[in-house]
Amino acid sequence: MFEGKRRMTATPVPLDASEPERRRVGALTYLGGVRLTSPQSAFGGFSSLQVLGDRFTLLSDGGHVVQFRMGADFRPHDMHFRGLAAGPGTGWRKADRDSESQTSDPATGRVWVGFEHSNAIWRYDGWGAAEAHAQPRIMDDWSANGGPESMVRLRNGRFLVISETTRPPGKENGRVAVIFSGDPTDPKVRGATFTYQPPELYDPTDMAELPDGRLLVINRRVTIADLFTAKLVVIDRAAVKPGATARGREIATFAAPLLHDNFEALAVTQENGATIVWIASDDNREWFEQSLLLKFRLDLP
Repeated sequence: MFEGKRRMTATPVPLDASEPERRRVGALTYLGGVRLTSPQSAFGGFSSLQVLGDRFTLLSDGGHVVQFRMGADFRPHDMHFRGLAAGPGTGWRKADRDSESQTSDPATGRVWVGFEHSNAIWRYDGWGAAEAHAQPRIMDDWSANGGPESMVRLRNGRFLVISETTRPPGKENGRVAVIFSGDPTDPKVRGATFTYQPPELYDPTDMAELPDGRLLVINRRVTIADLFTAKLVVIDRAAVKPGATARGREIATFAAPLLHDNFEALAVTQENGATIVWIASDDNREWFEQSLLLKFRLDLP
């Protein structure tokens, strides 16, 4: 059982091992980061992230939840591991759950999880019981391995969901995305499509809302030469509307010699008036990948 209090180790990592004092990458200032490891066999595969104060929640693509507290010393404590109470499948493999995205309502504590393989969205009472779920018709034709990879509940109550790989007709590099007017698990709520245009040859893997209403999207590319690289883009809210094509402005690129891995999780917080960006990676439970948790200050006009 993946539950209870468990052990987890956090090892500090430099942004650039060849230049340990380096702190800048595009519009980001590196504030520190760690590589997370655990002897728990199901640990890893983290595809989404929530940060509320000093409380962190990582969700894996197998439906495993890791929660802990962490302060400025980057030392996690009060750790709890658990599994999702319910989901589209009955097992705990990626194929059974494939929980790729999460978002929440801080006022109620409710959590929504996007399941890629089934193109479904489930709502939970915190990380307890499942309350509702839906397979929105507007997402019916999304590919099984390219479903709701990115999802965010905006402060105005709307939801945005972006497919990882499903392309709109005639838009080779675009991705199908949906604006839901409210809770997508509510059968009365309808969605409208728009197109997200990622950087060329990159796939969107997560997004978050900035304090000023703009959106951040992390995009990943996989190649034999570099394995994983990533680009972070910012999108103006006005660009996101039914029928439109939303393009982001690139503000940071993660490639050698900088830390670069399978970045799939993104969260935004605020500290003393500064906007903080957290990025986490999915190690796919492979020896050559890492579970990274990185902290940056965002410096945008």
